[in-house]
Amino acid sequence: MKGYLVLSTGDVFEGEWFGSVQDCTGEVVFNTGMTGYQEVLSDPSYAGQMITFTYPLIGNYGINERDFESIKPACRALLVGDLCQNPSHYESDYTLSEVAERYGIGGLSGIDTRAVTHIVRTHGEVYGLLTTDQEKVASFIPQPVRDVVPGVSVTSVQEYGREAQGPHIVLIDYGYKKSILQSLLDGGCRVTVVPYNVTHNQVHAIRPDGVFLSNGPGDPKEITPYLGELKKIVESYPTMGICLGHQLISLIYGCDTERLPYGHRGSNHPVKDLRTGKVYMTSQNHGYVVKEDSLSKTPLLLTFSNVNDKSVEGVRHKELPIWSVQFHPEAHAGPQDTGHLFTEFIQQCQVTGEKSYA
Repeated sequence: MKGYLVLSTGDVFEGEWFGSVQDCTGEVVFNTGMTGYQEVLSDPSYAGQMITFTYPLIGNYGINERDFESIKPACRALLVGDLCQNPSHYESDYTLSEVAERYGIGGLSGIDTRAVTHIVRTHGEVYGLLTTDQEKVASFIPQPVRDVVPGVSVTSVQEYGREAQGPHIVLIDYGYKKSILQSLLDGGCRVTVVPYNVTHNQVHAIRPDGVFLSNGPGDPKEITPYLGELKKIVESYPTMGICLGHQLISLIYGCDTERLPYGHRGSNHPVKDLRTGKVYMTSQNHGYVVKEDSLSKTPLLLTFSNVNDKSVEGVRHKELPIWSVQFHPEAHAGPQDTGHLFTEFIQQCQVTGEKSYA
């Protein structure tokens, strides 16, 4: 069946439809990873977005039950060059098109993903319509995607690793990846996942040793109404943030954020640790960034910088045990160069827990 991708720039691409037969709209972004399409499509940070895979062959090793990063994918559509319908891998349970159909995700294959990527790189904020009705091509009116965090956050408290002997961590969920939870569990932590709008009193009642602010989709400034409570939370416990969590910590202390021209989405982004001078390869997925010049009058120090565009990749509070990174240390699928950051955070929580309960 023929399908059409209509962009807010006026460009139209014709391809082969797969997945859900429903029309869909969303922000068009691109991911440069050569592998990890299952983790990408199930990452809640892609909520409301249409993912363009720049690697030409997608679906060749299928989809398994183990590597989903969320219970239900939140992306709107998948745009691929060459879609493999006969995957070859011993763990493969489904094809990509079967998973897209199951979860109501639209898909278009056989299009020039290089051209789509070039358009996004040139214009920045691009929105798309995926449809099988050619008559709708001329009437597409782009609509920005807003308020996506409530749709991907848990609505009630969830507990994991109850028998763990390590520190107790509260994971504030803005759209967390399963790999983050697994990294904390592998470090011996007991983890309590709470909704994005949790209050300080609710966290205090849990009596954690540390707090973790997860990744998530959308503009960080949409969470502004909750920053007052969040500030009280992070100043009460050792805190680490990733991606959206990093941006929220920065906003709490007076920094500003802005939209990147076309975002960082892939698994080969070089980041420099300004404390040691060492460069790490990192996995990233974000469209917004903390403005470096806004750090100057805040209690935050710049700790990591992007080698390619010099954007802010990490901050640390000058006095309190609060720090964050823009990239993904859990990096599934991707390089595990910065996995030691979880160890550093867990050790900090252990020290604090021993002091609190001695």
